[in-house]
Amino acid sequence: MKCPFCSNAENKVIDSRISKDGNAIRRRRECIACGKRFTTYEFVEESLPMVVKKDGRREAFDRTKILSGIKKACEKRPISIDVIENIIERIEQTCQEFPAKEVPSSVIGEKVMSELHNLDGVAYVRFASVYRQFRDINEFLDELKDLLNVEEKKEE
Repeated sequence: MKCPFCSNAENKVIDSRISKDGNAIRRRRECIACGKRFTTYEFVEESLPMVVKKDGRREAFDRTKILSGIKKACEKRPISIDVIENIIERIEQTCQEFPAKEVPSSVIGEKVMSELHNLDGVAYVRFASVYRQFRDINEFLDELKDLLNVEEKKEE
C-alpha cells in the first residue's frame, strides 16, 4: 500500500476495525517514511459483471467511478458519505443480481438516477444534466418540471 502523501510503500497498521455495516475492514496506517497517517478499506472482491458502455466498449465494474459521480452530484448538499456508500452498495447489489454476465451502463445510470431522485432533487438534477446530456435549456426545464410534479404528488 503506497502512502498517498509521499508514495512510499512501507507503512504500519495502527488500528483495524470492522466497518459499521460489517462489509469491510477499516485500517488506520502510518507511513514509515513521512509519518503521516491515512485510512484504507479492505473489501471482499466479488465477481461483478462487465459493464457495456454506450459505444460498445466493455470494462470492469468500477465502484470508484460511481462514487465520484454521486459525490459530484451531492456536492454542497446535506448528504452524508454514509448515505452515498449505501447507495453504491445497492447499485453493486443490482449489478451482482443482473441475470447476464454483462450489464449495460444504462442500467447502472438509471439506478443512480432513481436513487438520487428519491434522495435529493438538486443532486438528481445535477446528475441527470450530465448523464442525459441535455442538448438545450428546454430539455433541462422539462426534467425540472417532471421533478416538481413528482414532489407535488408526494405532498398530496
